[in-house]
Amino acid sequence: MTDKKGLHLLLIGSGGREHALAWKMAQSPRLGKLFIAPGNAGTAHLGTNVNLPTGDFEALGRFVEAERIDLIVVGPEDPLVAGIADYFDSDRAPRRVPVIGPKCAGAQLEGSKDFAKAFMRRHNIPTAHYRSFTADELDVAELYLATLRPPYVLKADGLAAGKGVLIVESLHDAREGLRRMLHGQFGAASRTVVIEEYLDGIECSVFVLTDGDGYFILPEAKDYKRVGEGNTGLNTGGMGAVSPVSFANEEFMRKVDEKIIRPTLKGLSAESIDYRGFIFFGLINVQGEPMVIEYNCRMGDPETEVVMPRLMNDLVELFEATAHRRLQDYTPKIDPRAATTVMLTSGGYPEAYEKGKTISGLDDPRLDSAIVFHAGTSVGSDGAIVTSGGRVIAVSALADTVQEALRRSYRGAEAITFEKKYYRRDIGFDL
Repeated sequence: MTDKKGLHLLLIGSGGREHALAWKMAQSPRLGKLFIAPGNAGTAHLGTNVNLPTGDFEALGRFVEAERIDLIVVGPEDPLVAGIADYFDSDRAPRRVPVIGPKCAGAQLEGSKDFAKAFMRRHNIPTAHYRSFTADELDVAELYLATLRPPYVLKADGLAAGKGVLIVESLHDAREGLRRMLHGQFGAASRTVVIEEYLDGIECSVFVLTDGDGYFILPEAKDYKRVGEGNTGLNTGGMGAVSPVSFANEEFMRKVDEKIIRPTLKGLSAESIDYRGFIFFGLINVQGEPMVIEYNCRMGDPETEVVMPRLMNDLVELFEATAHRRLQDYTPKIDPRAATTVMLTSGGYPEAYEKGKTISGLDDPRLDSAIVFHAGTSVGSDGAIVTSGGRVIAVSALADTVQEALRRSYRGAEAITFEKKYYRRDIGFDL
């Protein structure tokens, strides 16, 4: 699988998560060549960007064959749910290659909230009570809503780009939201809607890398989804993150391991689901007890931008071990310092926003104590780096305290400029 020149890796994705993964992978002496499809202006400095669509498995297969790729790392969820790992483990692929990421069966933990909730119920994993409904069951669904206490939580069953969750205070609004969802608000994603009880507590994210047998717990993190300060406004893909999380102490994490991580992995094995890759546990601390809000089948974004700076293990070596079921040989090495990230976004995000704004200040000395991860950037026709997405750049930093890390992140956030730049100025306020 290797030669003297090291491994040839293909990283799938184009966001801040992928830049952070590429940044960490590029530090490995095990790495030979790194390709990123399609990548962004930041990943271009760490490897070779390849202009290939992440959903075109045949085109990716031809590239994998031509470049003799040894290992594929998948960042976003869409290719995993669509079956990229299945494809590269089949005769359809020109070259069979290990994929860091689950096959379709495992990716349903994220691809279907109904599947995930039923899985948790089968394996006694603590989560909110729920029921799932289709449009044919609208009357029954409305009756079920009336049995719950506000706030009301409605979730589109399928992938909806992080926008398929509705939390409302009134029963009237819940019924209206339910009708909109079942009648196509999120397309096929909301043909089934999961209604669940509201859990009151503080959220955090826990990440595991597993080879199907052993598992490796990465640093936990807390992200901030709402666009407005004080956790107000619309949900976004994430406006910032902090690691470690103050309440995720040794006792809390012991409960997470015993009550959630191990039962999840045992459940996957019991259902003959060969899962090799990341599992994201979206958790909530309810009076000291961890409960699962959701699973994701990949790393979070922007959490990856604080997890990777704290990970001291060789990431490429961990990926090799995952592919060959040797992960039990590795012990996590975690930087004890705090990491923070602040996301710079395009004005108007998460609703309509403009692209193509020139980004300045990336070489400003105020960034010397920060790590800049590109999220929605590209190189313009004149060679300048320009905005190409709603979330543009994550400014991360490491320091002995969360407060000092945030100071460094915000100092860097001020240095970078582009038209209509926006960022939250209260990341970490609740910790």
